Amino acid sequence: MSVNLAAPDPASLLPIPGVELGIAAAGIKTPGRKDLLVMRLAQDSAAVGVFTQNRFCAAPVLVCKEHLDGGRDDDTVAIRALLVNTGNANAGTGADGLARARETCAALAAHLGFKPRQILPFSTGVILEPLPLDKIVAGLPSAIADLKPANWAAAAEAIMTTDTVAKAASRKLALNGQEFAVTGIAKGSGMIHPNMATMLSFVATDAPVAREALAAILRYAVNRSFNCITVDGDTSTNDSCILIATGVTHAPAIMDDGDSRFTSLRDAVTEVMIQLAQAIVRDGEGATKFIAVRVEGGRDEAECKQIAYAVAHSPLVKTAFFASDPNLGRILAAVGYAGVTDLDVDRVRLWLGGVLVAENGGRSPGYREADGQRVMAAPEIEVRIDLGRGDAVATVWTCDFSYDYVKINAEYRT
Repeated sequence: MSVNLAAPDPASLLPIPGVELGIAAAGIKTPGRKDLLVMRLAQDSAAVGVFTQNRFCAAPVLVCKEHLDGGRDDDTVAIRALLVNTGNANAGTGADGLARARETCAALAAHLGFKPRQILPFSTGVILEPLPLDKIVAGLPSAIADLKPANWAAAAEAIMTTDTVAKAASRKLALNGQEFAVTGIAKGSGMIHPNMATMLSFVATDAPVAREALAAILRYAVNRSFNCITVDGDTSTNDSCILIATGVTHAPAIMDDGDSRFTSLRDAVTEVMIQLAQAIVRDGEGATKFIAVRVEGGRDEAECKQIAYAVAHSPLVKTAFFASDPNLGRILAAVGYAGVTDLDVDRVRLWLGGVLVAENGGRSPGYREADGQRVMAAPEIEVRIDLGRGDAVATVWTCDFSYDYVKINAEYRT
């Protein structure tokens, strides 16, 4: 079940000149299911990425970092393709996992006429299981034969694991009178507490951007999207977010934020990533409610986000939302243990929707539990917390915990 989230309309997803996508059913975990994606990029494409900060990061994450670093100054190893498999995370697999990730890159490179270092590999699925290399290699010809620019919707389906709905988004934009597009896909439903990005997300644009400017755009967009969501507080071993600029236009490249086009492109990329990030929360495993936790009046953004995450992570808060039970002392408790040691609780105010719940260190005199219950019964809810100590603001998006979350994760490998 997802919260107000429909599968993307394929017609709404704009092809990106310089990007082709091909899908195959390789039988990695489930026979007949789309589970292999190849993305081929134009020759002059720039690619940048951010990855999980989990110390047990997966083999493909390590290989991606190596290959991206190798492409910084040498055009002969610029990234030319992405290879994504679901059904197996290739994490917790040691030296053998690294070798298998590299072999998938070599196999795809041989088919496409590229160097292995020009391939970025990605995996998602069960941890601690060896990557079925033979199935991936056998599935490559079908994926390559399927390569076409309009395959974004099918690609979004191919990278799903426990997701119930594919996630994709597009934006058009004009830069100095010339039209460009941004299109992206993402997957994620559980094990979501990104410390950089979500489990997997791939976003591309045909706007002309130099690599360093592209990296600045990615950092900005991720910190306002994927770094503002949580489903269960677990940071995946495989989190990866890649931003691509294909460079197929003859327009001069955006070199830095001094270019008048930089902000427009940055904002379009951010909008796409926010839509994808919120879609992940709406499709959180077993989720029935979408919750925005806005913390304002803080001394800095980090402090606001620290408190917002304490509320958004709390199992007691999340189960109360599932039950539509206005046991709102749980929110105050989370604010209090978030780690802001000099917080003056008498200045904190708490709203649920438009209802003032707490002020002056306790329950607001005008608050009625029936009002809280009415707000909590809605499928979309805002929690607003004013710390009364500054001008900073941050918002984190989360979902409730339902019976189905336990069921989905208890049966994940069966």
